[in-house]
Amino acid sequence: MFLKDLIKIRKLTLGSLFDGIGVFPLAAQKHGIQPIWASEIEKAPVSITKRHFPSMKHLGDITKIKGVDLPPTDIITFGSPCQNLSDIGNQTGLQGEKSSLFFETIRIIREMRNQTHGTYPTLAIWENVLGAFSSNDRLDFKAVLEAFTETTLPMPASGFWANAGMVRGRKVDLCWRLLDGQYWGVP
Repeated sequence: MFLKDLIKIRKLTLGSLFDGIGVFPLAAQKHGIQPIWASEIEKAPVSITKRHFPSMKHLGDITKIKGVDLPPTDIITFGSPCQNLSDIGNQTGLQGEKSSLFFETIRIIREMRNQTHGTYPTLAIWENVLGAFSSNDRLDFKAVLEAFTETTLPMPASGFWANAGMVRGRKVDLCWRLLDGQYWGVP
Protein backbone atom coordinates (compact mmCIF):
# COMPACT_ATOMS: atom_id res chain seq x y z
CA MET A 1 0.00 0.00 0.00
CA PHE A 2 1.38 3.41 -0.94
CA LEU A 3 1.39 6.43 1.37
CA LYS A 4 -1.19 8.17 -0.85
CA ASP A 5 -3.55 5.19 -0.43
CA LEU A 6 -3.08 5.19 3.34
CA ILE A 7 -3.80 8.91 3.53
CA LYS A 8 -7.09 8.34 1.69
CA ILE A 9 -8.12 5.72 4.26
CA ARG A 10 -7.24 7.78 7.34
CA LYS A 11 -5.65 11.18 7.72
CA LEU A 12 -2.07 10.68 8.87
CA THR A 13 -0.71 12.89 11.65
CA LEU A 14 2.68 14.48 12.25
CA GLY A 15 4.71 15.73 15.21
CA SER A 16 7.74 17.92 14.50
CA LEU A 17 10.67 18.18 16.90
CA PHE A 18 13.31 20.91 16.43
CA ASP A 19 10.62 22.40 14.23
CA GLY A 20 12.35 25.59 13.14
CA ILE A 21 10.00 27.49 10.80
CA GLY A 22 7.79 24.47 10.19
CA VAL A 23 9.20 23.05 6.95
CA PHE A 24 8.21 19.47 7.81
CA PRO A 25 4.63 20.48 8.80
CA LEU A 26 4.34 22.53 5.60
CA ALA A 27 5.44 19.61 3.42
CA ALA A 28 3.16 17.24 5.34
CA GLN A 29 0.13 19.49 5.01
CA LYS A 30 0.69 19.84 1.26
CA HIS A 31 0.36 16.04 1.05
CA GLY A 32 -2.73 15.65 3.25
CA ILE A 33 -0.91 14.88 6.50
CA GLN A 34 -2.13 16.81 9.54
CA PRO A 35 0.52 18.48 11.75
CA ILE A 36 -0.59 18.02 15.38
CA TRP A 37 2.25 19.33 17.53
CA ALA A 38 5.75 20.81 17.33
CA SER A 39 8.70 21.56 19.58
CA GLU A 40 10.83 24.65 19.07
CA ILE A 41 12.41 27.08 21.54
CA GLU A 42 13.27 30.04 19.28
CA LYS A 43 10.58 32.73 19.42
CA ALA A 44 10.74 33.95 15.80
CA PRO A 45 10.24 30.50 14.22
CA VAL A 46 7.42 29.71 16.68
CA SER A 47 5.63 32.92 15.67
CA ILE A 48 5.88 31.87 12.02
CA THR A 49 4.46 28.40 12.61
CA LYS A 50 1.69 29.74 14.84
CA ARG A 51 0.61 31.96 11.98
CA HIS A 52 0.69 29.15 9.39
CA PHE A 53 -0.56 26.34 11.66
CA PRO A 54 -2.88 27.93 14.25
CA SER A 55 -4.23 24.58 15.45
CA MET A 56 -0.79 22.97 15.90
CA LYS A 57 0.17 22.70 19.58
CA HIS A 58 3.57 24.18 20.51
CA LEU A 59 5.43 22.23 23.17
CA GLY A 60 8.59 24.28 23.71
CA ASP A 61 11.79 22.79 25.12
CA ILE A 62 12.39 19.21 23.95
CA THR A 63 14.13 18.29 27.21
CA LYS A 64 10.87 18.90 29.08
CA ILE A 65 8.63 16.85 26.76
CA LYS A 66 7.48 13.39 27.82
CA GLY A 67 6.53 11.00 25.02
CA VAL A 68 3.83 9.44 27.21
CA ASP A 69 2.05 12.80 27.41
CA LEU A 70 2.02 13.51 23.66
CA PRO A 71 -0.90 12.81 21.38
CA PRO A 72 0.36 9.84 19.33
CA THR A 73 1.31 10.71 15.76
CA ASP A 74 1.97 8.53 12.75
CA ILE A 75 5.11 10.46 11.83
CA ILE A 76 7.75 12.26 13.86
CA THR A 77 10.13 14.52 11.98
CA PHE A 78 13.20 16.21 13.34
CA GLY A 79 16.32 18.03 12.30
CA SER A 80 18.27 17.95 15.54
CA PRO A 81 21.05 20.54 15.98
CA CYS A 82 23.95 19.91 13.65
CA GLN A 83 26.56 22.36 14.96
CA ASN A 84 28.66 19.64 16.59
CA LEU A 85 28.36 17.23 13.64
CA SER A 86 29.12 19.70 10.86
CA ASP A 87 32.52 19.70 9.18
CA ILE A 88 32.66 23.45 9.84
CA GLY A 89 31.44 23.16 13.44
CA ASN A 90 33.47 22.27 16.52
CA GLN A 91 33.27 18.55 15.61
CA THR A 92 32.49 17.31 19.11
CA GLY A 93 29.84 15.12 17.48
CA LEU A 94 26.94 13.61 19.38
CA GLN A 95 28.80 14.34 22.61
CA GLY A 96 28.50 18.06 21.88
CA GLU A 97 26.10 20.20 23.85
CA LYS A 98 23.73 20.86 20.94
CA SER A 99 23.98 17.73 18.79
CA SER A 100 23.54 15.46 21.81
CA LEU A 101 19.91 16.64 21.81
CA PHE A 102 19.40 13.98 19.10
CA PHE A 103 19.03 11.50 21.97
CA GLU A 104 16.10 13.48 23.40
CA THR A 105 14.16 12.63 20.26
CA ILE A 106 15.06 8.96 20.59
CA ARG A 107 13.84 9.10 24.21
CA ILE A 108 10.55 10.71 23.17
CA ILE A 109 10.00 8.19 20.37
CA ARG A 110 10.65 5.27 22.75
CA GLU A 111 8.34 6.71 25.39
CA MET A 112 5.57 7.19 22.82
CA ARG A 113 6.08 3.68 21.41
CA ASN A 114 5.98 2.18 24.92
CA GLN A 115 2.81 4.13 25.75
CA THR A 116 1.11 2.93 22.53
CA HIS A 117 2.36 -0.67 22.73
CA GLY A 118 4.68 -0.15 19.76
CA THR A 119 2.07 1.39 17.46
CA TYR A 120 3.14 5.07 17.22
CA PRO A 121 5.04 6.63 15.63
CA THR A 122 5.13 4.38 12.60
CA LEU A 123 7.73 6.54 10.86
CA ALA A 124 10.51 8.83 12.07
CA ILE A 125 12.42 11.09 9.70
CA TRP A 126 15.75 12.62 10.74
CA GLU A 127 17.33 15.36 8.66
CA ASN A 128 20.92 16.44 9.28
CA VAL A 129 24.26 17.36 7.72
CA LEU A 130 26.83 15.35 5.76
CA GLY A 131 29.17 15.54 8.76
CA ALA A 132 26.88 13.11 10.61
CA PHE A 133 28.47 10.34 8.51
CA SER A 134 32.04 11.21 9.52
CA SER A 135 32.01 12.85 12.96
CA ASN A 136 33.80 11.10 15.82
CA ASP A 137 35.72 8.90 13.36
CA ARG A 138 32.39 7.74 11.84
CA LEU A 139 31.17 6.36 15.18
CA ASP A 140 28.42 8.97 15.59
CA PHE A 141 26.44 7.64 12.63
CA LYS A 142 26.83 4.14 14.07
CA ALA A 143 25.41 5.51 17.35
CA VAL A 144 22.47 7.04 15.45
CA LEU A 145 21.68 3.74 13.72
CA GLU A 146 21.97 1.81 16.98
CA ALA A 147 19.80 4.31 18.86
CA PHE A 148 17.00 4.02 16.32
CA THR A 149 17.14 0.25 15.93
CA GLU A 150 18.16 -0.76 19.48
CA THR A 151 20.62 -3.12 17.80
CA THR A 152 24.41 -3.35 18.02
CA LEU A 153 25.90 -2.86 14.57
CA PRO A 154 29.38 -3.42 13.16
CA MET A 155 31.24 -0.71 11.31
CA PRO A 156 31.27 -1.22 7.53
CA ALA A 157 34.29 -3.23 6.34
CA SER A 158 35.36 -0.23 4.26
CA GLY A 159 35.31 1.99 7.34
CA PHE A 160 32.92 4.38 5.57
CA TRP A 161 29.14 4.63 5.60
CA ALA A 162 27.44 4.25 2.24
CA ASN A 163 25.34 7.16 0.95
CA ALA A 164 22.29 4.89 1.22
CA GLY A 165 21.54 1.77 3.20
CA MET A 166 19.21 -0.21 5.43
CA VAL A 167 19.45 -1.83 8.84
CA ARG A 168 16.98 -4.30 10.31
CA GLY A 169 16.54 -3.82 14.03
CA ARG A 170 14.83 -5.74 16.79
CA LYS A 171 11.77 -3.50 16.81
CA VAL A 172 12.23 -1.20 13.84
CA ASP A 173 13.87 -1.14 10.45
CA LEU A 174 15.83 1.88 9.31
CA CYS A 175 16.97 3.21 5.99
CA TRP A 176 19.00 6.27 5.09
CA ARG A 177 19.87 8.23 2.02
CA LEU A 178 22.21 11.14 1.48
CA LEU A 179 20.60 13.83 -0.66
CA ASP A 180 22.58 16.57 -2.37
CA GLY A 181 20.49 19.75 -2.37
CA GLN A 182 21.98 21.06 -5.61
CA TYR A 183 20.04 18.40 -7.56
CA TRP A 184 16.64 19.19 -6.04
CA GLY A 185 16.04 22.58 -7.61
CA VAL A 186 14.81 25.79 -6.05
CA PRO A 187 11.28 25.69 -4.64
